Amino acid sequence: MRLSELIGENDRADQIEIAGLATDSRKVRPGYLFAAFPGARTDGARFVADAIERGAVAVLTKDDVDLPGDQIYRLAAANPRHRFATLVARFYGPQPDTIAAVTGTNGKTSVASFTRQIWQTLGHDAASIGTLGVTSRTYEYPLSLTTPDPITLHEQMRELKRRGIDHVICEASSHGLAQYRLDGLNIRAAAFTNLTRDHLDYHESEDAYFYAKARLFGEVMKPGGVAVINIDDPHARDLEYLCWGRGHKIIRVGTEEGEIRLLQSHPVDGGQALTVSHGAEVYDLTLPLVGAFQASNALVAAGLVIGNGADPEAALKAIEHLRAVPGRLEVVGRHPVGARVYVDYAHTPDALKSVLLAVRPHVEGKLVVVFGCGGDRDKGKRPVMGSIAAAHADRVYVTDDNPRSEEASRIRKDIMERCPGAIEIGDRRQAIREAVASLEKGDVLVIAGKGHETGQIVGDRVLPFSDVEEARSAIAAVSGGRRL
Repeated sequence: MRLSELIGENDRADQIEIAGLATDSRKVRPGYLFAAFPGARTDGARFVADAIERGAVAVLTKDDVDLPGDQIYRLAAANPRHRFATLVARFYGPQPDTIAAVTGTNGKTSVASFTRQIWQTLGHDAASIGTLGVTSRTYEYPLSLTTPDPITLHEQMRELKRRGIDHVICEASSHGLAQYRLDGLNIRAAAFTNLTRDHLDYHESEDAYFYAKARLFGEVMKPGGVAVINIDDPHARDLEYLCWGRGHKIIRVGTEEGEIRLLQSHPVDGGQALTVSHGAEVYDLTLPLVGAFQASNALVAAGLVIGNGADPEAALKAIEHLRAVPGRLEVVGRHPVGARVYVDYAHTPDALKSVLLAVRPHVEGKLVVVFGCGGDRDKGKRPVMGSIAAAHADRVYVTDDNPRSEEASRIRKDIMERCPGAIEIGDRRQAIREAVASLEKGDVLVIAGKGHETGQIVGDRVLPFSDVEEARSAIAAVSGGRRL
């Protein structure tokens, strides 16, 4: 592609052929455009000379960055990340016809999976992009970030389009939104699940965290889109006003009000019976998943599907066919006495509380929880999570999560300050084994924090570790080697 086609300018750009784009100078090849961004640890401008030496023919930088020599075509932008996202979108070309996105502290992965599943139930070829990677019936691709960088994102969009997959739902993380990774997507509908404490180590304040989420509705999605909002969240009103100002159609999902309302729910074996209204219509549904937050996530997903033109009755009835998302209140086995063992990704205070409240109606004996907190992340949530575990579980095991560069014992101590009655076992494998071994008839065990993850980050190493596999191994150990 000629640079003039990419940037909409002729001059000498018409003579320059762009072979690819890169933000890492080590990935630059002859004919590439190199984007130099200021980052948290270093400034990409430091690597411009290296990119040029490797063959870059154009460089995108902030306005105040000087380039060596005058042979390289310079693109200057006040916001190079936003400009780059739009250039990447143009370079990679057509996107799937229907693209939706979901943001929020908790529930993004579940809403993305549920939206994909509902679309598939209705006969569409659909994919989800997020924490679990790119997922569809016929194609999968692993990702290292919830919201991938623009190049990876658009490479995958092009691949999905090539495969005939016409409906895609993306998770929009606060980091991804703050760093303009999604700005080149043609998003037609966006959803908001909730906003609770998380990532304050990055955003520094709750307001900044909310503004990052709100960018999806106020800047990324073009005016006249569809906004699906969990109206029960305290931040929903502010977001609703923003969406009115942008001319978005608003679909509110809630318990007290909304275009989609959860009128009633009660637990049944392995799930919950729901009474749901959409406008004047009322539906009795069975959701094969436990927990009020799962019902909310399923209805938000249905709202996205309806917002993209589906028949409301068909979309809502499709939630009866939803399957659990890996690592999200996933039943991974049963103790020989019948006690269920769940694995969940809950790693924020609100998520942990929601999970414990979700399973409580299914507990006839004791509710047991194993959890820890990640290192190099918001330290203030550790005692809060300890307090929540102490208040909502009958027996608590505090263990290591991903300590990263921090001293693991220090993290556990921060949790234990508000959870003094907890059993402290640093070795996560041992904590899971002891928790499983302690189960009695009627008990329920929740292993929280890592969900689908298959590694534990200790220092600068990622050690193989899966809560799912460790739980099943622990169950087998108390079952005479049999996996139940």
